[in-house]
Amino acid sequence: MQEAAVFFSNPQNCHDYLVGARWPDRVVCPRCGSAAVKYSAKHRRWQCGSHHERRQFTLKTGTIFEDSPIGLDKWLLAMWMLSNCKNGISSYELHRAIYVTQKTAWFMLHRVREAMKPAHPGPMMGGADGGEVEADETFVGPNAARMSKKRRLALQQRRSEFSNKDPNKPLYLAKTAVQGLLDRASKQVRAKVVPNTRRESLQGEILAAVVPGSKLYTDEHTAYWHFDGRYVHQMVNHMRHYVDGRVHTNGMENFWSLLKRGLRGTYVAIEPFHLDAYVDEQVFRYNNRATKGNPLNDADRMALAASQVAGKRLTYKALTGKEGETAF
Repeated sequence: MQEAAVFFSNPQNCHDYLVGARWPDRVVCPRCGSAAVKYSAKHRRWQCGSHHERRQFTLKTGTIFEDSPIGLDKWLLAMWMLSNCKNGISSYELHRAIYVTQKTAWFMLHRVREAMKPAHPGPMMGGADGGEVEADETFVGPNAARMSKKRRLALQQRRSEFSNKDPNKPLYLAKTAVQGLLDRASKQVRAKVVPNTRRESLQGEILAAVVPGSKLYTDEHTAYWHFDGRYVHQMVNHMRHYVDGRVHTNGMENFWSLLKRGLRGTYVAIEPFHLDAYVDEQVFRYNNRATKGNPLNDADRMALAASQVAGKRLTYKALTGKEGETAF
């Protein structure tokens, strides 16, 4: 961390690092893709040789940094911290570290999380040759045991007013469902927020991501029943034991533990509207952790995050859910 802070304190180092991460082969125009560009060192910008609107562009054009007056030294330090802090980093900690306001730090972290999202879904999980996949779900939300008696009773009353038979109404008002899939061979996780834990929601994600013929391990939740022979499906009864030979979901339980440790210990309270971004953040760190077959270090995770900044844009209105509103 100390070495990164010293290295990124030099503006030229920041510039060269991002140019290499964004354009590893050669600089191309982000609007037309032409490689016929000319660089002006005085203004730190390029001009495309093709004739079209907005021919000039900078390193920030078309990235999560676009239209940001904040220097790249602070941006890259924030990216380094979020990529490598195991439990994440709060906006208050970042605002004290790089000397920006807390609101600015919060916006910066969400834009970095946008870069951490996978650019494409990637290969399917499992495999017809017997690949093993774990599937599990969890709930993220307030802890009823730590609520006041008045708030807990009010929540219980609200829950009783909703029927689980209505697909348009949530099963749990105070918690948000998250589903995860773990490919044991590649040690890669996919996780996302789901509207509920009914069969059509959970099985739909599995069918879209797991190759037919794979070995699928789940618990005995009824939503995982009846896959009609698509997978070699085995379930573990958690009322009896948590491991039955190769049949268990402990890999996903480990991921849930890491996710909730960051949410409760670092971020404390988040809105369900933003939960997907925090899940993507944890998935990025988990999938790019150091393992025996993949000895990644902090610099490797940082380089991967920096290589994904292009083509992703997040405005403050979109982040706060105000995009499209009309002022009267």
